Amino acid sequence: MKRIGILTAGGDTPALNATIYGAVQRANRLGVEVFGIVRGFAGLLDSRVPHIFLNPLNSTIPELDPYLGGTILGASRQYIHSDRQDEIKEAAKSVKSLGIEGLLCIGGDGTINGMQPVSEHIPCVLAPKTIDNDLGLNYLDEPNEWSLQEQEEIQEPFCWRRSSRENVELEEIINYATPGFATAVFVVAQSIQRIRTTAESHRRIAIVEVMGRQSGYIALGSAYGQPDIILIPEVPLDVDALKRRVVQLFELQEHVVIVIGEGVMDMECRPLGAVSESADPEGNIVFRGAALALKDILMAEMGDEYFCNRRGHGSAKSAIFTRKVGHSQRGGRPILFDRFHAAQLGGHALELLVSHQNNYLATLQWSREKGIYLDSFPANKLRDRNNVIHPRRVHHAFFDEKLFQPSKLGRQYLKTIFDSAIGAEDLEHIHTDLFNSSHLDTRYQSVNIDMRKRIQYLEH
Repeated sequence: MKRIGILTAGGDTPALNATIYGAVQRANRLGVEVFGIVRGFAGLLDSRVPHIFLNPLNSTIPELDPYLGGTILGASRQYIHSDRQDEIKEAAKSVKSLGIEGLLCIGGDGTINGMQPVSEHIPCVLAPKTIDNDLGLNYLDEPNEWSLQEQEEIQEPFCWRRSSRENVELEEIINYATPGFATAVFVVAQSIQRIRTTAESHRRIAIVEVMGRQSGYIALGSAYGQPDIILIPEVPLDVDALKRRVVQLFELQEHVVIVIGEGVMDMECRPLGAVSESADPEGNIVFRGAALALKDILMAEMGDEYFCNRRGHGSAKSAIFTRKVGHSQRGGRPILFDRFHAAQLGGHALELLVSHQNNYLATLQWSREKGIYLDSFPANKLRDRNNVIHPRRVHHAFFDEKLFQPSKLGRQYLKTIFDSAIGAEDLEHIHTDLFNSSHLDTRYQSVNIDMRKRIQYLEH
């Protein structure tokens, strides 16, 4: 294989450029040319096929910086559907016109769905990314436990089917952690620590909403910021139990910090916040307002009188405030765990392509003997018997529903990722770059300006 294509699809994460960098560096050693497809699958469906030569003369272009968040190739949420033969033919024509012999896709489950129809015409491999950490399996047989009847009964994607297994071993997890997750948790943990001091000083209840869609991994990881209560989508909200815990904590410390995953459901499996369709052609759902909905619930349950009696002034509305960490979870410089393992996955995915593996994903695995190591997994094995890829949820063995905190196994899982997640370079970056006086004199220099000069198009 002499030339491969690489694209990034779906939402941005902090480690995309690191994944591209790892793939290109490995390609340099193997003498493989790498063409970057601009704007993901949308670029393949553009008749001009905008692309960038990422390693001319076997040398990585200087704009490709593994420390830079986002993606220099651009991304879109446009995918290729298996039932749209015109799109498949157009994509196949594009890769043929570029002389590409294999396609490396960086993304999540939507990207797998878009990649698989193309894999019938050209070898394709996925390098995983998502801050939600929801691409993978808790154990190998997990997809086989789903049935079409169950999916209809629980009205996917809102309700979660509790696993039939009470326990899971960490070494069983397929795709142990996805690049982007660690940096998102890093941002969330810092945000919680900062919000804590406001809640503590003003004797208030803070509700912090974090991303993750239907999966609670970011909320679980927020435990590093020491929130008092964590609510994850996998556990339907028991209002009475929550109220008792909030009152208990407020009586003790005169403030409470609650973290809520954006996809948290009530006991009837209805999303707590508003739900709307996104522009994502895969039909993914956007969750909005879980924190605000929870505030309304606590206001009604606790009432103005409770806070007037204990705070001496104010109402329930003034005593409870909400914050969303928002898109800062998805952006910025990746921390050591993400950029190192993303680069490793990129290189491994390229090696899979060169060895003519098709419809595989490169994975990170964990064992007590090896720690975190590289492996691969057939993409079809993520699908259930009805050809559906379900987002990986936090297994109930990872969470203590009574304490609203990670369980012993959940803490063990987090430790394997975060004990060495930050490196000396991350600390040095804060020291030397954040308040660099040159930032006062020059405006931000966008990499898009330089990348635009490198974009090439097919001639017609």
